[in-house]
Amino acid sequence: MDAVDGAGAATTVVRWPGRAAGLALACHPGPVVAVTALACALGVGAGLSPARLALVGLAVLTGQLSVGWCNDAYDARRDARAGRRGKPVADGVVTVRAVWGAAAVAAVLCVPLSLACGFVAGTVHLAAVAAAWLYNLRLKATVLSWVPYAAGFAALPCLVTLSLPDAPWPRWWTVAAGALLGCAAHLGDTLPDIGADRAAGVRGLPHRLGATGTRLLLPVPLVAATAVLVLGPPGPVGVAGAGALVLAGAAALTGPVLGGPWRKAALAGAVAVAAADVALLLVRGTALS
Repeated sequence: MDAVDGAGAATTVVRWPGRAAGLALACHPGPVVAVTALACALGVGAGLSPARLALVGLAVLTGQLSVGWCNDAYDARRDARAGRRGKPVADGVVTVRAVWGAAAVAAVLCVPLSLACGFVAGTVHLAAVAAAWLYNLRLKATVLSWVPYAAGFAALPCLVTLSLPDAPWPRWWTVAAGALLGCAAHLGDTLPDIGADRAAGVRGLPHRLGATGTRLLLPVPLVAATAVLVLGPPGPVGVAGAGALVLAGAAALTGPVLGGPWRKAALAGAVAVAAADVALLLVRGTALS
């Protein structure tokens, strides 16, 4: 609903359903659900028992919740100064203290849940969660902003396979593809807010590249992930793999060719390649070394 301020300009008023809903939305539910679902899907493909699959899912869920709440709590003051609507903490629906408290509780729960998956598996996952917290608190505004994303996505297949009874490591292409997908996720997640973030003083890698540079770079790690998943496993490249490579190559050309008349073309192509990469990861990424 729009309201008119004293100068006659229309401003957007966000109506929140309640504090509980505001707290839930402050955790960044989209990424939380997506990453947790990906970990569970990898776990099913790896043959985890139902009990171990539940542990992996809960470990990832609590870790992602802690990261999401930490992000909104830490950025609350900057979001308020920038006038960003739709942020529960910045809008005053929930207090910064409440969100920090939720982040702390989720982080504490994540520790025993992760270690219950196995000491090595839990240590790898907790290191990834710690890297994500470090991103929120420091690395987001540096040229190393991509590192926590790469580490977090690379850790998912490690957590899954190391949770198996004999604790094997996943094959190298699974980890490499996860890291590349993490880099792409960072570029794609940051792209819509580059202007506002730069105005607020955030100088991560995408902000240094600018919107155009980030848009053109976005398909590169996705194409690389496709190549790793298709060419990494031994044996001939099948029809599905060849098709994925063609799709990835076509999407990589979308930005330079259509970036002028249709600025969302590169992002749309990247989403298509990311979907294909995730499908390949689920099919091939659960193989063990």
